[in-house]
Amino acid sequence: MDSKRLVICDPEEGYASALASYFMRRKELAFQVYICRSLQNVKTMQEEEHIDYLIISADCDSEERGRIAADSKFILTVSGQERLEKDEIPVMKYQPGEAILTEIIRCCGSDGQNGELYFRTAKKVKCTLIGVFSPVHRIGKTSYAIELGQKLALKMDVLYVNMELYGGKGGLFEEDPSYTLADVLYYSRQESKNLPLVLSTMTGRMKNLDYLNPMPVSDDVKEVAPQEWTGLIRQIVENSIYETVILDVDEGLRGVYDILRLCTEVHMPAAEDEVSCAKVRQFEAELQLLGYEDVLQKLNRKEQKG
Repeated sequence: MDSKRLVICDPEEGYASALASYFMRRKELAFQVYICRSLQNVKTMQEEEHIDYLIISADCDSEERGRIAADSKFILTVSGQERLEKDEIPVMKYQPGEAILTEIIRCCGSDGQNGELYFRTAKKVKCTLIGVFSPVHRIGKTSYAIELGQKLALKMDVLYVNMELYGGKGGLFEEDPSYTLADVLYYSRQESKNLPLVLSTMTGRMKNLDYLNPMPVSDDVKEVAPQEWTGLIRQIVENSIYETVILDVDEGLRGVYDILRLCTEVHMPAAEDEVSCAKVRQFEAELQLLGYEDVLQKLNRKEQKG
């Protein structure tokens, strides 16, 4: 599939460059981004290249905008009261880049253009799904999972998913995130083809590691059905760009052993003290008793100091 062309035109100094920079950081996007400082620059460009998507300021003359040929036109508005033509789609200008991208994806999806903004080629390698789980508390499980993810992300595309009941607001994650794992679950429940498309707009970034903010309410985490978790995980593994997905798994999840069963490998942070060893033995015995011998075989114990 040839890359689509997206043109950003805004006279405000720095705005078009900042928005273009955000788009170009998104690895999923399959379009080439161009910046034009004026309508005249856009007109000159369309004489040589077809414009698939045009994002343009409402400050640009509406009649002149109408002379620009583009498959989709998104108008950056400030008040929301600007005069628009029938083929123009309003997008609030002063909001985070991920919010603008989300609006564009939703508009394109409603027009039957799902996936055109993104690479849809088959993955070169099968996705590795790593579960991080431990029956031992306060063992540094989350820190281990994030450090592992950041190390792997030096060589590949990695997504970290915090599935804990209390993932924590602030601290390692955003205090008031625009999107959390709850939003991704919503799209998964709808069996939306847009899930791999909107996933990139909902992720945060720690250095080179993409991550999903944890759900803010523990009761909401507890209410997620086992099949909803497994359905979401399969969609991410099969349809996203990520070569490795790391799940930070909480013992309080419904269907926790079925989640671990999906994993390619399970890393189990543990300690050598008597109490910790006793908890690990109970966990392993329970897996055996309940018929999860395959999970037992995937366990990779990681001794933690302290």
